[in-house]
Amino acid sequence: MESEATMVGQAAMLGLLARSLAGGEVSAPLAVRLCRACVEILAADGGALTLSSTTPERLTVSTSNGTSARFEDLQEVLGEGPGQVAYNEGRTVVEVIDGVDGVRFPVFSELAEDITGPVTLYAVPMRPAGHTIGVLTVYSVTGPLAHSIPDAQFLADAVGAALLGDPASVNALSFPTWPDRALVHQATGMVVAQLGVGPEDALALLRASAYAHSETLDQVAGDVVTGHLNFASRDDESDGIVSRETPGNEET
Repeated sequence: MESEATMVGQAAMLGLLARSLAGGEVSAPLAVRLCRACVEILAADGGALTLSSTTPERLTVSTSNGTSARFEDLQEVLGEGPGQVAYNEGRTVVEVIDGVDGVRFPVFSELAEDITGPVTLYAVPMRPAGHTIGVLTVYSVTGPLAHSIPDAQFLADAVGAALLGDPASVNALSFPTWPDRALVHQATGMVVAQLGVGPEDALALLRASAYAHSETLDQVAGDVVTGHLNFASRDDESDGIVSRETPGNEET
């Protein structure tokens, strides 16, 4: 698909970004406007901006629609997907999901196709300071992107530079001030205390529970913190180690 797009160069991409931002809703947060601009410029069907996308403190700073949010939730819960590789390896990953391929991310590909049908995801690392700070991910169900991969890479780097200069995004990179991430940290620590496992294993259990119950990582973390989900208490009616209380489902 990359060969179908023509490179326009850095100056042209900056011009497109400037015009898109100027024509957007100026009252929206910068991350939201940048995300929408990327989707518009690349003629994608949706997109997301994430920071530090492979760490436990992974933060999605903006998604253009619910489908993009679901793709990001899947990657966070499963710990696999094109955004993970793009961040780890600092390179663009193009993943065609059509029911035939998907060997690299078998579970993610299957679930992503359930959301949209055949789709192509483009995960582009944001590397404004010489190292990857996050990932621009866009998806398309209607055809190739409007611009080449090198142009998309320049756009991602420019957006990353803009985010580094945005106080709200810089504050988000410190994560302890972000309530939802703090909740995940707290839940991870509680699972560590419950089971005596390491933080990575505790986070893996949270992700597994989120996947099993079709929830986000934040939802599962909230259940742990409020006591509705306990990994240390055995359920007398099953062989599992998880005791889960569901409010409103008590027997009458």
